[in-house]
Amino acid sequence: MTNRIPERASDAMMRRLPAYYRQLTELESIGFIDLSSKELARRMGLTDSQIRHDFNAFGGFGRRGRGYNVALLRRSIGDILDINRKHKLAIVGAGNIGRALSMYSGFDSQGFHVSVLFDNDPALVGKKFGGVRVYSVSNMTKQLQKNPVDIAVITTPADVAQALVEPLVAAGVKGIWNFAAVDLTGPEDVIISNVHLTDQLMMLTFRMHEKQVMEQKSAWVQE
Repeated sequence: MTNRIPERASDAMMRRLPAYYRQLTELESIGFIDLSSKELARRMGLTDSQIRHDFNAFGGFGRRGRGYNVALLRRSIGDILDINRKHKLAIVGAGNIGRALSMYSGFDSQGFHVSVLFDNDPALVGKKFGGVRVYSVSNMTKQLQKNPVDIAVITTPADVAQALVEPLVAAGVKGIWNFAAVDLTGPEDVIISNVHLTDQLMMLTFRMHEKQVMEQKSAWVQE
């Protein structure tokens, strides 16, 4: 079995991989040993050909006539997502979002450990949230050089977020998960994921509106 990485995995495929991992984790927890692509497709609302296409992009995981071994497939996808080892996170910004993320218990179970918080508010420095201590942003580079992290989570106001990228990269950060309301940029060797919380709400309201319009059209046709 090989876990090769495609030259460029599509964004749609990358959105499905964590969903596969969650589904397989649940199936393993309730005792599933083997699983066909058809059964996995049924549970996830996909087609079995889509699942086989996704898995074949990484070398394939099936066994002829026996489908997939659930535990082995989950571990293999975990290897692809690189979550079978711990990733240390630093959160920059100990406001509402930063504190909520630091106290979210689900990170550790998925291979992510929040090890440090930073903020520029003297009233927050020294406090702990979710067992994680807040340090001053002014000491951020020195602290991260002493205790490196893989990923930085930015939850600051938009007007200060971009200025944080350079010192974080200088401290060895290779991935930035950005919740500030601005698209951040950085060096090519650093991966930045810009999260816009309201985008998901807009997608939800669009689907709600779309459904309403389709129902109205259907009612007009029936009349």
